[in-house]
Amino acid sequence: MWWRSAVIYQIYPRSFADANGDGIGDLAGVRAHLGYLKDLGVDAIWFTPWYLSPLADGGYDVADYRTIDPAFGTLAEAEALIAEALALGIRTIVDVVPNHVSDQHEWFQAALRAGPGSPERERFWFRPGGGPNGDEMPNNWVSNFSGDTWTRTTNPDGTPGEWYLHLFTPEQPDLNWNHPDVRREHEDILRFWFDRGVAGVRIDSAALLVKDSDLPEVPEHPAAGEHPNTDRDELHDIYRGWRAIADSYEGTRVLVGEIWLPDIERFAKYLRPDELHTAFNFDFLARPWDAAELRDSIDSTLAAHAPVHAPSTWLLSNHDVTRPVTRFGRSDSSFAFVKKRVGTPTDLALGTRRARAAALLTAALPGSLYLYQGDELGLQEVEDLPADRLEDPMHFRSGGVDPGRDGCRVPLPWNGIRPPFGFSPATAQQQPWLPQPASWASLTVEAQRSDPSSMLWLYTQALRLRREEAALGDGPFAWLPSHPGVLVFARGERFTSVTNLSAAAIALPAHDGVLLSSSPLRDGLLPPDSTAWLRTQRESPENRV
Repeated sequence: MWWRSAVIYQIYPRSFADANGDGIGDLAGVRAHLGYLKDLGVDAIWFTPWYLSPLADGGYDVADYRTIDPAFGTLAEAEALIAEALALGIRTIVDVVPNHVSDQHEWFQAALRAGPGSPERERFWFRPGGGPNGDEMPNNWVSNFSGDTWTRTTNPDGTPGEWYLHLFTPEQPDLNWNHPDVRREHEDILRFWFDRGVAGVRIDSAALLVKDSDLPEVPEHPAAGEHPNTDRDELHDIYRGWRAIADSYEGTRVLVGEIWLPDIERFAKYLRPDELHTAFNFDFLARPWDAAELRDSIDSTLAAHAPVHAPSTWLLSNHDVTRPVTRFGRSDSSFAFVKKRVGTPTDLALGTRRARAAALLTAALPGSLYLYQGDELGLQEVEDLPADRLEDPMHFRSGGVDPGRDGCRVPLPWNGIRPPFGFSPATAQQQPWLPQPASWASLTVEAQRSDPSSMLWLYTQALRLRREEAALGDGPFAWLPSHPGVLVFARGERFTSVTNLSAAAIALPAHDGVLLSSSPLRDGLLPPDSTAWLRTQRESPENRV
């Protein structure tokens, strides 16, 4: 089962490669660089939404799931890309956003036209307002993007109308998953893309779909399954239905959930054999660069997955998260959306060392590995984007306190010594949709490809060894004795990973050779903020996880 050990590369289409010179990445750009992805050593590519969208939230406001946004290309190009990638041994995963649609979606436009009490409005959460004049929101739920979760409509005669729910932006009205039309439509969307050869779907905001139909206020301390809009028990029936559709196709079509839940046992329920195949492990991503914290996350993750026999997933970032090179260089290297602040200082040299060490650490853990485009180049978060180029609603809805997510979405540098660094053709008339730092001249694919000290070289070698070493990917794992601040574990009988998160260089355990190291050894010692992969010979450890 390929998905249990897969290396999956996330493509943010707007920022991967621009083939037609309009400053926006497109499917033709991806097709031109499939060879790069094969050489890197990935097993699958996951596209963030490439559907028709007004881009109020980077494509996560979908207007039509069966149409590719013209900025990216056509449905025929998407079908060709899926086939061409598969011919190179690379599967394709597409993004599905079931919690909400765009306010330009035909269903929502029909609901606005139809008016209060209409069948069209039952697919969403339209409600009269509170207070004597109906000018108060129906409840006080908190938005994931800051700001209000309700927007009031205007009647055809100009008078104030009903309110509608949106857990994200007003341009993303939430669907009512109690309605049979909503369930049927998404089942048809799955079939539409499975019929076109995709190997799976990534499910956005997978724990948010179902709401308590009474729309009550959120309790101060909701019990498991009692939150009115998150992790409702009814979700599991939905995903059992999706799994049945996926299983009806030849080969394995995987369901991958984006699930942010603090309760690891509730998280694991989504991974039972008849539900989702895998889900993103955000707990590990959010932890600080600290040996005890990371070990606790690894232990709790493996323990939660064991009863449902699902593989863990490991990732360091994605299109929503501060890039590792920047995050790991901060005094607080943990991640939480509520903690993001404009102007947070970072030490990029320190962050780069730690990001290199983290790359090897995660690649050696059991399960599948996700890699966000540009992390293999060591790109940092771009934190000085011009204010007039920013697009992320998280920034604007926070009143500018949150820097937003545009900084991790800046177009990739491919070659050359000045912007657009090969992202767009040399003859392009348009600049990239977000500007690239001039300092990225040393971080292009071209500059790094033959440099054995580069981040790209490190990732390429790590993924090669991951394929060659039978013990890596999904399989047995065992902690080995180590000093404080050091993580040492075995994968099988002949592979050991050592990560030094302490302040001093350390001696390596007995080994026959060093397969790969994130930093050069110093007199045979592993420096701080470094990981080494070792070839070892020993008896089978008894403390198997």
